Order: sequence, then C-alpha cells, then structure tokens
Amino acid sequence: MTPRRRILLVGVLALLVGYFRPGLEKWLLATVWLRGREFCHLPLPGSGLVCQPARDLGVALYPLIMLAVLVAAVVAIWAAAIWCLRPVRDLAEPIAHVGPQNLGHRIRRPGRDELARLTGAIDEMMERISAGYEGQRRFAANASHELRTPLAVQRTLIEVGMARTLTGEQLELLTAQLLETNERNERLIEGLLTLSESDQGLRSRTPQRLDEIVAGVLAGYQDRAREAGVTIDSHLTPRVVPGERVLLERLVSNLVENAIKYNRPGGTLTVAVGGTPALTVVNTGQVVPAEAVAGLFEPFRRLAADRTGHGGGAGLGLAIARSITQAHDGIIAARPAEYGGLRVEVRLPH
Repeated sequence: MTPRRRILLVGVLALLVGYFRPGLEKWLLATVWLRGREFCHLPLPGSGLVCQPARDLGVALYPLIMLAVLVAAVVAIWAAAIWCLRPVRDLAEPIAHVGPQNLGHRIRRPGRDELARLTGAIDEMMERISAGYEGQRRFAANASHELRTPLAVQRTLIEVGMARTLTGEQLELLTAQLLETNERNERLIEGLLTLSESDQGLRSRTPQRLDEIVAGVLAGYQDRAREAGVTIDSHLTPRVVPGERVLLERLVSNLVENAIKYNRPGGTLTVAVGGTPALTVVNTGQVVPAEAVAGLFEPFRRLAADRTGHGGGAGLGLAIARSITQAHDGIIAARPAEYGGLRVEVRLPH
C-alpha cells in the first residue's frame, strides 16, 4: 500500500473515532466505572450534566476517562505514523549500501505516487554522481598517462646519454630534447592546477574590464601569431564583468592560443568583446565536425592525432576555459566556423 493510501486510511479512522468519541466515553463510564450503580449521563455539547445518585462519582471519573482516551489516541497516532512511514523507512537499507563499488545500483520503484517520484529523483541523482565519478576516474587515468609518457622519454634520453660518450652536438640535442619534455610537463601541471583552482569557484568577485584584459592578451600573442602567419583582427567594446582577473586572463589566453595553434598559415583570428556574447573567438583552421565539438571541452580530448603536433598541448585548453567560465556563472559554447576552424562564444553576467 502506498504512503498516500495509508495516510488516507488513518485519517478516515481518526474522523470515525472523533465522531464516536462521546458515545465511547459514555459507554465506558456507564458500563465499566459505574457497573452496578445508577446510570449517569455524560455531558453532551450544549447540554449540562444529568446524573442520578451516582452523579458525584461520574463527575470525578470523567477526567480520568478523558486522560485514558487521550493516551490511547496518542499511542494509536504514533503507531499509525510508523505504519504510514514504513515504505520510506524501507528505502534506507538499499540507499545505505550504495558506494563507489556499486554506483550502478538503482531503486526503480514502480508507480506514480510521491514515493515513486522520490525514488526516481534518487536514481537520477545517482546517475549524475556516477557520471561525475567516472569522469574523475577517467581524468585521473588520462592525467597519469599524459605525465607517464614524457617521463618515460626523459628516462630514455638520460639512459642513452649515460650509456655512451656524446659529442658536443649530440649533447646539445639531448639537452634540448630534455628541456622540451620538461617544459611540456610544466605546462601540463600548470594546466591541472588551474583546472583544479577554477573548479573550486571564485574566492572573490571584483569588476573587471574584459576588453582591457583581451587587449593585453592579444598584445602578448602578436609575435606568436606573426610566426604562425596568422592575422589578428580585434573588435573590442568596453565591457565590465565581475570575477577574478587572473582567471579571466587565463580564459582569454587559452582561447587565443588554441585559435593560433590550430589555425593555418595565412589564416585569421577574430576576437570580439561586446554585450551578448561577452567574448567571441573565431579562427580559420581545419574543418571541425559538428558532432566532435562538444568533446573538445573534455580534458585531454583532441580533435585528431595531427592536432598534437602543434606545440605539445595536453588537451586542457578548452577544458580549463569551460571551468573558468562556469566559475564566473557564465556559459561557453562552440560551433564550427563558416570557413573552417572553430567559433567559441563566452556569455558572462554583467
């Protein structure tokens, strides 16, 4: 029986008891307490007490009978409440056994009552927890893989250098390779720290001029864009957003760096700051399939293997950008650009 029906049944019984309570009290007083004595009528609403010689005894016992009825009613209500809530109590056991080892467990209670809706909400919550746990596990595995690969390369290079005598040119090449691998590790660790920091939310919110932040970032990437043969086109309108300047700079830097890294020689990078969206970054790179865009925001996700050769990125750029945007209560979205490449739009609150 559903909790709703149990509560309805208890309510009907309570109404019946309330309706017949005066007669019950009268019967108790006449047949139990005054047995063998002259009958004494109990007072009814709107009437006075009518008694024969047993009047004084009836008046004296009436409060005791009322107390007995009250105690019996409290006990009955307590038992009825336990009975009505038993289906909810039965849910405690399966929920208590849910843990990391069985996140796939679902209650799946049939029906359309309140308890069924509650269990459905719990199952949906478990789906989200399971997805988040699986994402964290996959993230840790990918991070371990990304760190293990350059460390293995470093170990190999060191063993080669120790196994034989190197010429000056070979030693210089070995040193350069070790330095490049070490720099890649630094970028990866820095990206992981930034991602962790932005996932924790903002420590403070102060008004920031987004157009000035973008202008400073673009000035710092002019030389890299020139070396890659990419032309930067900016349209900056004054825009103030609440947030942390360091994280906003990292957001813009990641988007601009990706737009340059995955562009083509002779291509363009268009950056705009305005009202809605607050920030738009468009590049002219290779064609991006629409179904692959959402996956680019996942950590360590790249469009294709040939994208890894454009500077040793770890695939954290867009993941960090999404995390920073969410920390600022914003929304970041991307779609394929009209002539190849990617169009990224960031919406931030005023």
